[in-house]
Amino acid sequence: MTELDPMRDNMLAAVAASAGLEALDAVRVDALGKQGRITQLLKTLGGMSPEQRQVEGPRIQSLREAVTTAIADRKAALEAAALDARLASETLDMTLPADAPLSGTIHPVSQVMDELAEIFADLGFAVATGPEMETDWHNFSALNIPETHPARAMHDTFYLEGAQALKHLGLADERETISVLRTHTSPVQIRTMLSQKPPIRIIAPGRTYRSDSDATHTPMFHQVEGLVIDKGITLGHLKWTLETFLKAFFERDDIVLRLRPSYFPFTEPSAEIDVGYSLVKGKRVIGGSGDDKDGGWLEVLGSGMVHPKVIEACGLDPAEWQGFAFGCGIDRLAMLKYGMDDLRAFFDGDIRWLKHYGFSALDVPTLSGGVGA
Repeated sequence: MTELDPMRDNMLAAVAASAGLEALDAVRVDALGKQGRITQLLKTLGGMSPEQRQVEGPRIQSLREAVTTAIADRKAALEAAALDARLASETLDMTLPADAPLSGTIHPVSQVMDELAEIFADLGFAVATGPEMETDWHNFSALNIPETHPARAMHDTFYLEGAQALKHLGLADERETISVLRTHTSPVQIRTMLSQKPPIRIIAPGRTYRSDSDATHTPMFHQVEGLVIDKGITLGHLKWTLETFLKAFFERDDIVLRLRPSYFPFTEPSAEIDVGYSLVKGKRVIGGSGDDKDGGWLEVLGSGMVHPKVIEACGLDPAEWQGFAFGCGIDRLAMLKYGMDDLRAFFDGDIRWLKHYGFSALDVPTLSGGVGA
């Protein structure tokens, strides 16, 4: 097979001469595709004698590796050149005065937070806030999350090393030492129960942090949690509250809920809340029964009755006071309601995305005018 050397030279020259990704892919298919020339050479090895295979096998494999490496290097160079050209053509002169049509818009997360506040205010809920740097006790222990629970793992939680060192050295009280970036807004529930006397009806929207990043997860995201503490509270109150909320938020009367048993350390019993959806032009649209032929169920909330140990940790008598809690991602709610596909775009700061999905400053959510006005 003395023709392998000129074949190598021709293929490498074709790779180097490829002016674009399509041309390069054509070279790849011609060389390495199912019917490619190198692929056909590899198939001939089975018909060779062991002695021939020992000689020709390494030569063919060497040709394959050389062409594969050259194609990968050329592809990287072409992609880098395309990115450089795109960046050069999309530059914005930030020193230019603002143009009226490019005036500021409200971020979808801010809009959804306003919608949540409007809906729950009508149900008698106040908005509560708390620090984003929290203690182990508020973030985990008071919520009945044991020391061995996976949620405390370093791969999921951002620990603040200085505060952790102080705690391990016994130089600070656990309840006073800031040691984590809160992984949920549940610590706001604990702080509210410690500082206010029941009855309590609050929602706690805000930023939370977890070590995770992909199309549906980011290291920082927004969550809203709700808490009700009163006498005689039952699971029926929870279901009615969430059903009323979801109907108002999605602005549809055909919202169907399904409570699915689950487990959370801070609630007992616990339930995942699914809503029915239907497929319209290949996209999920919230509404209708999930048992329909063209529909299904989608998880949107976690919820449950507040665990007696959590109520007791906040200095209240669980025999006298009961409650329910729920929580969900604000970014996820925005994606479901307004048809957004990638969570990472929420944090890219791309003015084109914000122009498309942003809200006018006059689009103030109201129950009478519609929260998604």
